[in-house]
Amino acid sequence: MVRIALDPTPYHHSHGLLDFPDVAARLGYEHLHLTPHVDFAPFFRHPKADDALVAALKKRAADAGVAIPALLPVQRISSPDEAERVAAVRNLRRIVELAVALEAPVLNTEFSGRPERQEQSEDAFYRSMEELLPILEREGVQLNLDPHPDDFVEDGLEAWRVIRGLNTSAVGFVYVASHTFHYGDRATTLLPKIGDRLGAVYTADTFDHHRSHGLRYISNPPGNQARIHQHLRIGDGDVDWAELFGTLRAIGYLDRDDALIVSNVFAEDEAADEVSSFQLQRLRELIG
Repeated sequence: MVRIALDPTPYHHSHGLLDFPDVAARLGYEHLHLTPHVDFAPFFRHPKADDALVAALKKRAADAGVAIPALLPVQRISSPDEAERVAAVRNLRRIVELAVALEAPVLNTEFSGRPERQEQSEDAFYRSMEELLPILEREGVQLNLDPHPDDFVEDGLEAWRVIRGLNTSAVGFVYVASHTFHYGDRATTLLPKIGDRLGAVYTADTFDHHRSHGLRYISNPPGNQARIHQHLRIGDGDVDWAELFGTLRAIGYLDRDDALIVSNVFAEDEAADEVSSFQLQRLRELIG
């Protein structure tokens, strides 16, 4: 059965970490995708959770009837700056420990390198994975990667090649619908290649920045390297949702017991409850 999880990022400013399971349950979600939070595992920094906080979060989730199937950490494991890379590996080691303690043995993350230093970032990624893979495999933790806009690899097919080059089933792919047009808008051909190595799908809409001959957005100065995308509610952008879910169905993803679909709309925090409820209903329709 497909699991639909709430990304609680829109609630970070208004609720404490331990409140997230109750928020998810109130909105009708049975799963929570835990994203970087200052009290747990902040962006790029060493995790701040201890055993007591993990135990408290597990209890709150159990009391709310909400499961936490995965964590979303972001660390600079592909940084061409060696000090940053070493720190990221150290931080991710601790995050693996937290995932095991939380009984959430899936980490969905990003490459977190630099596009202007592509070769050096790729080399840094493989060096980090040489250290991390034995730990992931020993602990039974799955790591899935999203080629995020402004990373050393943004094209979906090229990212799959980088992942495939690790030659391990312990690392898979995160397909983020709102990054579709940076990936190359190739869901129908990319997802079948990834196959059972698809670890999670994030669902938010976005506009195609390639339309109008590249003038869909105008940012100054002309020719700058800004990466633009949105995380809108489903239907408010240009993502072809029928095509995406048709492809997910065709490759068997929607029949998998471990399938994870995450709602991650960030553009309307002032209407987070309404948007989150809408997303859950719309995802059930697309899955069904």
